[in-house]
Amino acid sequence: MYRIRIPLPSLRCSGKNNNNNLDFPLELKAGDLIEIFRSCYQHWAIYVGGGKVVHLAPECKFYRTASILAALSDKAYVRKDQLLVVVQKDTYRINNKHDETHPPLPVSKIIQKAEDLVGREMPYNLTSHNCEHFVMELRYGVAMSDQSSNPVLAVNSLGGLGQVTTSQPPFPPSVNK
Repeated sequence: MYRIRIPLPSLRCSGKNNNNNLDFPLELKAGDLIEIFRSCYQHWAIYVGGGKVVHLAPECKFYRTASILAALSDKAYVRKDQLLVVVQKDTYRINNKHDETHPPLPVSKIIQKAEDLVGREMPYNLTSHNCEHFVMELRYGVAMSDQSSNPVLAVNSLGGLGQVTTSQPPFPPSVNK
């Protein structure tokens, strides 16, 4: 019901699952976390079906630089876009990396919460409110980011352009339902 097969010729996907085993074609299910490998950081989105993802990004149509632009701002927007538009020429993979330690919320709740947030302005902070925190909160109910917990990765996400700031609650109280 929530599965879709996307033909590989039009995608540049890594075709790797969490265990780095080849898995062609990549089969996406609603609620899957999508890790997109940009040049110096990873962008994260959550698959909602129909070839679309919901993700946190600045108001910008240039997705390859979107997270860097967001890092220089204190706000970002929840967007729903075609996966291929967000991925562009980058590789990506399904990475539901915390499923063994944090049980995912029911898919219907994940999708409903993601859809409800589309178009909303959200706080953005490289270390406490980034795109990885956003999708982890949707899937697991817990905002977490491996990128931001590593100061070297956090600074590299900016291309060395920013500073690390103090943590705040992951989302406004109305989002944490």
